[in-house]
Amino acid sequence: MAYSVLLVDDEEEAIRVIMDKIDWEGLGFTIAGHAGNGVLAMEMAEECQPDVVMTDIKMPYMDGLELARRLKHEYPAVRILLCTGFDEFEYAKEAVHLEVEEYLLKPVNAQELTESFKRLRKSLDEERAEKQNVRKLQNYYMESLPLLQANFYSSLIDGRISKSDIPKYINDYQIDLTGPVLCCVDIHTSASDVPEGMTPLLLSMSVQREAQERLGKAWRARFFTYLTDTIMIAQMENGAKQTELTDDCDRFSKTMLRLAGAKVTCGIGDVCEDIGGLRDSYSGAREAVSYRVLYGTGRAISIMEIAPKEKNYQDVGDSGLHKLLKEIHTGTPEEIKSSLTSYFDETLAGAKSIQQYHAMVMELLGAMYRFAAMNDIDTSGEPGAGEDKYDRLLQMDRTELRDKVIEKAIFFHNSLSSARSSQGHSLVQDARDYVRDHYDNPALSLDLVCRTLGLSNSYFSSLFKKETGQSFVQYLTGYRMEQAARLLLESSEKSYVIGRRVGYEDANYFSYVFKRTFGQSPSRYRSEHMEQKE
Repeated sequence: MAYSVLLVDDEEEAIRVIMDKIDWEGLGFTIAGHAGNGVLAMEMAEECQPDVVMTDIKMPYMDGLELARRLKHEYPAVRILLCTGFDEFEYAKEAVHLEVEEYLLKPVNAQELTESFKRLRKSLDEERAEKQNVRKLQNYYMESLPLLQANFYSSLIDGRISKSDIPKYINDYQIDLTGPVLCCVDIHTSASDVPEGMTPLLLSMSVQREAQERLGKAWRARFFTYLTDTIMIAQMENGAKQTELTDDCDRFSKTMLRLAGAKVTCGIGDVCEDIGGLRDSYSGAREAVSYRVLYGTGRAISIMEIAPKEKNYQDVGDSGLHKLLKEIHTGTPEEIKSSLTSYFDETLAGAKSIQQYHAMVMELLGAMYRFAAMNDIDTSGEPGAGEDKYDRLLQMDRTELRDKVIEKAIFFHNSLSSARSSQGHSLVQDARDYVRDHYDNPALSLDLVCRTLGLSNSYFSSLFKKETGQSFVQYLTGYRMEQAARLLLESSEKSYVIGRRVGYEDANYFSYVFKRTFGQSPSRYRSEHMEQKE
């Protein structure tokens, strides 16, 4: 498997020489892209997740050292190679502080650069081999699980420990969960796409180890295995930290896909203020993971954000009804039809008397209508809404009744899907309105909008791209450029003044972005369009 490289240099000729003179394929690398400055490089890094970034130091808008700092913060596993013509000791010291892999002086010849990337390849191979070494993972699995604590956590979320007994277990097993706020995260690793030489169990344990290393300290977290998933109990100062937790988990999921080829979905449950509430928090986390069928795998999903009103079917005792209501949530019409057909052919067919049959039908319909009420589904528009909900249905034969109930269930399913779409559209429109009112603020960013809306970056970014077909940063840049183009034609202000009016403090960077958008400088754009008007 080839490692990806992002090249960053404001000299296009230097990039072309590097791309043409090096046998990248022979070295085990592939060029993911190239950028002319640090700002553009950060945007590209979010999309391509490179293994290595080779960057010049002195560049406009964001130099190589600032780029290295941000890359190490956002993507700690990335390897950085600094290449510069400035042989200054302070640069070298800063590069060491940033854990830069290689530091080369221009001009760099092909042989020297080839040797550097050979060393990088060896280091990356060793890291990957360590992650996937089956024997090490087996030893880790045998030694890493403190049995008593794992049993306590599993029993707690399974509801087998009463609240009155919790203090005794905490004392006996030396469990430190002081919060003051707790939150369960269900880290689910797909077993259907496992790298060669691994088993689903070993891959899952590898993910758990990485989660402990990358998330454990920041969230004072406790980890254990439950129903083949890794469960993380995060501790935080307050409930507002939940969106930050979601973003950290989202970055972790993307890192595991790139580093180990593991498709990891992190479900974040509701927060709670005591250990006794972890059962409900876990229930929400597990439910959030099930939403991967709607929102995709390899990411974090917070139940607070995607289903604030859609968690009210867990109290259904009958397993068949539970399965049915869950499929109305996140399944397909075909799955709903299959479940109801099985329910009618197996469960209802087993009724011993007409009274029992009627009772079972009433239980089914009652569960469905309670579900609809809890999720604010307007049943006035359902098929047969004007009919008596129960009397007429009880007079139907089993096949006719089955078809009628399938029709109702699919109506409820479609109503929920429409509500989700409407909610998503509303949030995106709120973000657009915020951009319209604040695009002149240089500090306007994805983080600021997410804080304003009270959403995690990962959920909002996914939602915005799904609704608009572009990232939020692309939309913001496009909107600012539209306003800049309008102001150029409607006013006689200088371009640097217009740049500040649309949120760009650096006049040179404003001109750079404008030219990248319209293919010509602001002054040229103004003169050409004014000539056309005349």
